[in-house]
Amino acid sequence: MTANLIVKRAAAPVREQVTGTIRTEIIEGRFEPGRRLTERELTELLGVSRTVLRESLRQLESEGLITLVPNKGPIVRSLTMEEATELYRIREALEGLGARLFAERPTPSGIASLEDAFDKVERAYQGADTQRILEAKNAFYDAIHAGADSQALSKMLATVLAQIWRWRAMGISHPSRSRDRSRQSVTNLRDVVNAVRAGDGDRAEAAARREVQVAAAEVMRLLSRPSG
Repeated sequence: MTANLIVKRAAAPVREQVTGTIRTEIIEGRFEPGRRLTERELTELLGVSRTVLRESLRQLESEGLITLVPNKGPIVRSLTMEEATELYRIREALEGLGARLFAERPTPSGIASLEDAFDKVERAYQGADTQRILEAKNAFYDAIHAGADSQALSKMLATVLAQIWRWRAMGISHPSRSRDRSRQSVTNLRDVVNAVRAGDGDRAEAAARREVQVAAAEVMRLLSRPSG
């Protein structure tokens, strides 16, 4: 288990910080699927009470990241193929809506942020560094969500994305991923930028949905491959 999970008490309510810290450990793979998380270790590592920790664990359970098993405690959840398929379909609809809302109400500053984020996506793909690509694509989608200006949409997407983070990383980093898929991703995101710039909600939504569709297809292809 990670040895230095530090909670800074001044920045935000302690429970929110604890929840965020554990969430990050899970979605970035340091707390792997199937792992049992003991309350004793977590309270010692985080320096918080069991009351605060249990509130955080209930929140993470509601997000689908852990399962609270009687007499065993919290266990990091694994997603089934069926769950992954459903989550990607939900993500497709939400990302499409976000792109549409942004295109219908574009602002100069929002477009500039999106264009800057897209430039970083292009450079990240050229470098073929998985972590940089993920960070750049996250920033790109953050720019879309900010432009959509919908708190409800952002909250729903955050819940979905937390559950599929590992799958997204696998889809980008797997050795069998083709260069064509990387080029396709850049093309789809460029289409989103151009549609938002043009104020074309239909085209923005279609391009955003297309990118999630092909990302989902890639993940499902990899998951269906026989192991070994």
